[in-house]
Amino acid sequence: MMQDSLLKVQGLQVEFNSRRGKAMVLNGVDLEIHQGQTLCLVGESGCGKSMTALALLQLIPSPPGKISGGQVFFHGEDLLRATQERMQEVRGNRISMIFQEPMTSLNPVFSVGDQVAESLRLHAGLDPAAARLQAIEMLKQVGIPAPERRVDEYPHQLSGGMRQRVMIAIALACRPDILIADEPTTALDVTVQAQIFDLLRDLQRERGTAILLITHDMGAVAEMADRVMVMYAGRVIEQGNTAQVLRQAGHPYTRGLINCLPELGSSIHNERTDLAEIAGMVPSIWELSKGCAFRERCTQAMDICAHDVPPMFNMADSSPSAPHMTACWLQADQAPARGHAA
Repeated sequence: MMQDSLLKVQGLQVEFNSRRGKAMVLNGVDLEIHQGQTLCLVGESGCGKSMTALALLQLIPSPPGKISGGQVFFHGEDLLRATQERMQEVRGNRISMIFQEPMTSLNPVFSVGDQVAESLRLHAGLDPAAARLQAIEMLKQVGIPAPERRVDEYPHQLSGGMRQRVMIAIALACRPDILIADEPTTALDVTVQAQIFDLLRDLQRERGTAILLITHDMGAVAEMADRVMVMYAGRVIEQGNTAQVLRQAGHPYTRGLINCLPELGSSIHNERTDLAEIAGMVPSIWELSKGCAFRERCTQAMDICAHDVPPMFNMADSSPSAPHMTACWLQADQAPARGHAA
């Protein structure tokens, strides 16, 4: 975990223009991923998780959106300064993404084998016959039975779990350095979810792939993450290693996410935890104003929360080798984290 980072993001900002004016969708996102590490980006729908992933790959629809600030260093190269030709080399080859809905992400008029082979022909330069053989091997690696037959089938002929495995095969075909998995188990039953997570862990161990896992499920975080970043209203509000965040969460929003899962909350606190909810909803980007974006939903909000955006504060269990930071005025007795002062 101490080697140079594969991906380092600093101050990433994304804004959208509409008839209502300009709105900041991502506001100063920082993150870092190392080889073989799983970083979980967690939060409710609308917090900016998927937008972060799209921004990393320069897939923000423009117009109306644009990346208005920040840096995205991949192996030291700032991808925000890269040409479109260079980004085409990176996408699907060095950095791959599994999108949320395999039924809408897979092309219904092409066989699954053709779709796996496409990236191999494009990025690895394989001829059609060699790409087909490699596609069969990839389907086998992701646990699809009878891959020699399945390679010629179409997405509608496969179950949801099988389609998700095909998406993973496409994403991993060119042995990327980083895999972005955006809610990879959405709409799958619990058994299939466990199988998909097992598959990702096995492939990560074999290949050393770094994983950016986007989820709203704290149970998935507990199972998969090395480090956790919690997002709310386009900002990172807490980050640390998994044990730090789950056992000593500093932000009321993070604690609310944990307590929404009674099994997780009770196992951490060694007590029975009733099913809880976080009242209210994530504010619209048009409703954001000065102060803490979570204050209207927070039972511990103070006067300062209405006026000043909290900086990142170091938590008591933070250290240079294991930083744990949160953006909450409840932690104001701690020193501001370096580079995050107000």
